[in-house]
Amino acid sequence: MRQLERCKSVLPEAWVITWHFYDVESGRLGLEARGRKEGYERFSIPIARDGGIADLLAEAGTDQCRFDVVICEGVARVARGMLESLSIERILENSGTPLLAWNEPIKLDGGRSQRILQRRINQSVAEYEVYNALEMSWGGLCAHVREGWNIGKPPYGYRAKRHRNPNPVKADRGFMKTRLEPDGARGATVTQIAMWSYHDELGYGAIAELLNSDRILYPPPDPPGGVRARGAWGKSAVGEILRNPKYTGYQVFNRRASRSGGGKVNPPELWVWSPYPVHEPLIPKWMFDELDSRRRLRHVRSRIGAQGGQPRIRRTYTFRGRVFCACGRRLNGNIRKGITYYTCWPKANNRGRPDSYSGHPKARYVNEVTLLDAVVSLFVDRISPLHMRSALAADLHEILDARMRTRYEERTELESTLADISRRQAVTLQRAQECGPGDPFGQGLRGTYNDLEEQRQATVSMINDLGAESMNRTTAVDDGVTNLLKLVPYLTQNLASAPQRLLLKLFELTRLTVRLSEVGLDFELSVVFPIDYASDLTSSPYRRTVD
Repeated sequence: MRQLERCKSVLPEAWVITWHFYDVESGRLGLEARGRKEGYERFSIPIARDGGIADLLAEAGTDQCRFDVVICEGVARVARGMLESLSIERILENSGTPLLAWNEPIKLDGGRSQRILQRRINQSVAEYEVYNALEMSWGGLCAHVREGWNIGKPPYGYRAKRHRNPNPVKADRGFMKTRLEPDGARGATVTQIAMWSYHDELGYGAIAELLNSDRILYPPPDPPGGVRARGAWGKSAVGEILRNPKYTGYQVFNRRASRSGGGKVNPPELWVWSPYPVHEPLIPKWMFDELDSRRRLRHVRSRIGAQGGQPRIRRTYTFRGRVFCACGRRLNGNIRKGITYYTCWPKANNRGRPDSYSGHPKARYVNEVTLLDAVVSLFVDRISPLHMRSALAADLHEILDARMRTRYEERTELESTLADISRRQAVTLQRAQECGPGDPFGQGLRGTYNDLEEQRQATVSMINDLGAESMNRTTAVDDGVTNLLKLVPYLTQNLASAPQRLLLKLFELTRLTVRLSEVGLDFELSVVFPIDYASDLTSSPYRRTVD
């Protein structure tokens, strides 16, 4: 209401506000995200709404436009960021619709320089105030954490203990602060999880099984909102507890990029810690550090093993993470009597979750050899070798064209240099002829001419070498195209015997997925290719029956 009244107060006498466009959202949103939300519905705003900023911009400049001028309380109400504010202003100007503001002089004639200066100052101040407020807020949060106060929902095993706010003004208004304290059986469960992980060296899955064996003694955690609650422990819940440093008694903040990073875990150097323990620890700090070191070491060894070093894991499976059962679970690789299988065993990964379909057998097995044969058949039978040849030839010739363009640019630059040297030689020769035989200045000019001649000959030699190199490269690449195309049939016929690292790369690039059917011995293979390559391929799935 204040904004509307202020806008009305500065309008010329014959002007009237006919339509109202507004949104209830953050002014820091990007232009493409503006006006897409419906937060205004939560408020009883006594002003009829004719649309948001997106509707305003879409209508401006059209034949159906219902307004001639747009006015706001200030450009900070249009957008908090300079880029978004300028973009909206430019869109309205291009549509012939001026953007006016209550806190700026309203003039439709005369020079614009003074108005633009004031408008840009207001836009800069608006963006400055946003970042200044964010920095001050961030500083307050960090000070809040370093003093030991908790932010957000207490982690599993703790509950919030309310304290009177140390600020007397806020305390009189009823504001409270909270610290963490152990939450009975849940706190004891956290300590037990750490003991099993440190002393018994149990994995997340084994710990989850032990916890699910007595859910009264070890109460399962409740997810945010409760909509994903399964009433049982899972490996992810166990892992989250063992990775949370708050259980050491320290208060820690900024572990996750909750807004900009979509919940991604920040690097430890960005975490904000209290300088000393501020609540009762559930996991000793030395034990937490040791568990963290073990986890990082396992991760490093696993990555080294994937690159051919000394792995901690015994093997890498060719179809690891790519085979799915109809129940939604990933199949795990294992070896029995020298034969590699992929298994779906619900009992080992149920965690209180019911089967996605009835009739799921106790375990489902798929032989890796069967999968590999099916994948090879998919690449050989369903992917046109002729199209592969043409695509490979096009890619290689594109590389050749790029190289030729580079050589052409280099040759053009050298020819320009050669022309400049010839021009300078002509000028030098003319000046030398104007001097007498014994004139020292003339002798210096003749020396300069000789230096330029050496540069000219060197440049000519470089141009000749570049031409020969370009011809050699053309011949070499053409030969390479021919040789590679000759190998295409061989590669498709011998794909099954390719090194595992190449198969893993191929499956990653084509996003191979294997899905088992609910009943029977069928499975479906799916690969994804670039759109230009896939244009000649049929879109029907490729199914294969397991023998």
